[in-house]
Amino acid sequence: MFTGLIADRGSVSELELDEAGAKVRIATVLAAELGEGDSIAVNGVCLTATDVRDDAFTAEVMAETLRRSSLGALRAGAPVNLELPLRASDRLGGHLVQGHVDGTGTVTGLRDEGISRVLEIAVEPSLRRYLVEKGSVALDGVSLTVSALTDDGFAVSLIPETLQRTSLGEAEGGAEVNVEVDVLAKHVERLLGSQVQAPPTEGVTR
Repeated sequence: MFTGLIADRGSVSELELDEAGAKVRIATVLAAELGEGDSIAVNGVCLTATDVRDDAFTAEVMAETLRRSSLGALRAGAPVNLELPLRASDRLGGHLVQGHVDGTGTVTGLRDEGISRVLEIAVEPSLRRYLVEKGSVALDGVSLTVSALTDDGFAVSLIPETLQRTSLGEAEGGAEVNVEVDVLAKHVERLLGSQVQAPPTEGVTR
């Protein structure tokens, strides 16, 4: 479990990609806090460190993750947002982020608005239904607030701190970003969808 507060911007050292999946090596100062088998969120995707040496770690990415996320498009030198899992004693400064990416979105618009930068993101209809104005969403692992809903997705406003500390500050039009919607919205939909009224029992009168 994560909070969407990025701890470091790492850099992809190597990426081996084939039909079965991928293996990625990432350089980061957070490697000093990792052990083999530990979880770490990479651009919002929860991965397991399989090899940790010096100032880098290696993780394997299965085919399902590659289908749902933008990790397969990474190249050597690409910056990535990194976050270590939430400890029970930590402050919950963002929102509950699982690291289970629901899909990807596309940056369709950027504009400066005062000290902030507004990003407009287009997503599939299957994800739009979980988004509400002022609700939570994670983009490339960054906890953000939906500032507005649009015809094909939503908008978020990035403060200077977010622009400086995360890869979203370098996002350009057409860029692909990982999207994780609020898990609470998905649970509510599932629960309400299962509440089907049972027909009256035959022979019972009221």
